[in-house]
Amino acid sequence: MWRNSGWLVALVAFLVLVYITINTLRSNGPGSSGIAAGRQLPPFAAPLALSDLTGDANVATPGHEGAAGRRPACDVTDPRALNVCTLERRGPVVLAFLVTGSTGCDRQLDAMQRVTARFPQVGFAAVAVKPDRAKLRTLVRTHGWSFPVAQDADGAVANLYGVAVCPTVVFAYRGGRVRETSIGTATVDDATLSRKLRALLAGPATGSG
Repeated sequence: MWRNSGWLVALVAFLVLVYITINTLRSNGPGSSGIAAGRQLPPFAAPLALSDLTGDANVATPGHEGAAGRRPACDVTDPRALNVCTLERRGPVVLAFLVTGSTGCDRQLDAMQRVTARFPQVGFAAVAVKPDRAKLRTLVRTHGWSFPVAQDADGAVANLYGVAVCPTVVFAYRGGRVRETSIGTATVDDATLSRKLRALLAGPATGSG
């Protein structure tokens, strides 16, 4: 009897721990729907896949945030890193997240590559979540993606952006305010992607915040 009670107590304790862990993870990001329209792009600077820079992404807002980064991410000027703050200052941003080995993600980035020449004002970029660096480099070279592709080694950037589905694509106006987040393979179609890009270039509707 005592043995069975001990097992039951251990099971309950385990379930409570799982519950706390799940809710903690959910509270750290905006959720599986990604960044909501109207929000600002969370800052980050992450090593480019084809560079020699290594380590986790910097997601610090002020400086000295420990594992998040010793200096604010927006202050990182290393050319070997993708800095979303730099992108948003230059113009509208299209930021895709991918997982190596996902054909849906590959198709999304291929679609982005096909339209880059028609939309030179837009800053296209991608972030690979917890990738194998060697496989990611091969993927970038094989597909010929000319826009910057960074690695999110520990998943910190994906957590900030609420990435739970691949592909996830964030469309943001110049200055970093999010227009929308596309989840799934809707924007792998060139026509749909181009329509969204034209709307992005048109700017926010009059009267919007």
